[in-house]
Amino acid sequence: MATTTTAPPEGKSAIDRFFKISERGSTVWTEVRGGLVTFFTMAYIIVLNPIILGGVKDGTGHLLAGGDTAQIAAVTALVAGVMTILMGVFANFPLALAAGLGINAVVAYSIATIPNMTWADAMGIIVMEGIIILILVLTGFREAVFNAVPHELKVAISVGIGLFIAFIGFVDSGFVRTGSGTPVQLGINGSLTSWPIFVFAFGLILAIILMIKKVRGGILIAIIASTVLAIIVEAIGNLGAQTPDGKNPGGWQLNVPHLVDQWHGPNFGILGNFSLLGSFRNIGVVAVILLVFTLMLADFFDTMGTMVAVGGEAGLLDEKGNPPSTRQILVIDSLAAAAGGAGSVSSNTAFIESAAGVGDGARTGLASVTTGIAFLLAMFLSPVVEMIPYEAATPALVVVGFLMLTQVTGIDWKNYEVALPAFLTIVLMPFTYSITAGIGAGVIAFVVIKLVVGKAKAVHPLLYVAAIMFVLYFLQGVLRSWIGF
Repeated sequence: MATTTTAPPEGKSAIDRFFKISERGSTVWTEVRGGLVTFFTMAYIIVLNPIILGGVKDGTGHLLAGGDTAQIAAVTALVAGVMTILMGVFANFPLALAAGLGINAVVAYSIATIPNMTWADAMGIIVMEGIIILILVLTGFREAVFNAVPHELKVAISVGIGLFIAFIGFVDSGFVRTGSGTPVQLGINGSLTSWPIFVFAFGLILAIILMIKKVRGGILIAIIASTVLAIIVEAIGNLGAQTPDGKNPGGWQLNVPHLVDQWHGPNFGILGNFSLLGSFRNIGVVAVILLVFTLMLADFFDTMGTMVAVGGEAGLLDEKGNPPSTRQILVIDSLAAAAGGAGSVSSNTAFIESAAGVGDGARTGLASVTTGIAFLLAMFLSPVVEMIPYEAATPALVVVGFLMLTQVTGIDWKNYEVALPAFLTIVLMPFTYSITAGIGAGVIAFVVIKLVVGKAKAVHPLLYVAAIMFVLYFLQGVLRSWIGF
């Protein structure tokens, strides 16, 4: 008896079917392009993470990797690449992961520097935090908390992150800077008088024009064009980088754009250099618990906000504001936190820059796979990544920030019971430079308002738990002083 096979749907490849590309209204090329856009907008982490982690001595006076930032850069790219590919394959969601900004600063300046703490101990705390987060996901607790958040607050999270990343784009490009007498100001002393700022402005205007004209790949085109312009400007003007003492304000913010002139292979010497229990011996059980709790809260809610924002921009949220495969997304994110600690490069988490690729059309996990592969290649081609200055990549953040802000109409601004918590969520993200702080303020305000107006039963029980956790988070400085560190 002859066997028969069912032919695959006409015009659909195995990749298309696996990632549901056509089903989500996209194409393979669109996903690949979107993944590259995401990579280029967040590739700065390969350079910035080593700068943050590599220049700080731990509590015993030692530098991470002995001060060899090349090792930190290589493992930063390795962990980001592997975890982002896993996100694409197992969650089929256009979300990229890498060493989390903010968390890496906490690890470097607030944990590793504690007397008697070693870098291995600090990274062990990150591994513990990731394992605990994973347990909370597998037990359904993390997802349950996420589902308990009201729809209006989820919208506010997306809008707030949009405003936040737009602000990051302006600050990281030097278009907005610390003022003399004001918290921030326009450019240099209130004037846009530098070539790097001109490069940013060029990229932003080009990205806006291409977006209005609906040019496919417009964001990527803008990044590449701005990078080429930056290389030309630097070759002619020899501007150099900005200096910490502020004597070269007209220089580049981070990378000095240049043509590739040196190639080298990766060094993974710090991979696996962590101590899971060493911190208990060196700083005490109570101190470790508080540090893990602090890191856990940041990871716990940052990813939730990021995946909602990215899912909203991609049009992938259901009627309750939840993205598809929420459980898988959170599992991979939790594993990424632990993997970052195990790799000695700090907790890895979802990057809001993923919204740049989504803004360019990405809708599936194939975009994440593309981003991940680019990170793995960057281990060998790090000079190519270092060609791209902030000023060329950050226009994408501003454009995507605008796209995310358009969701603000999903909030009922006449209903103060939800509008005020939403407002606090939105404005405090950029004002505090923290997604977690914005979400925390919104949750606490929502719970307090409902209690005051006599609608306590309208609040999900888990939101009360979340509100208490955020109160502890905001009071962590007081708690630390009580236990003496």
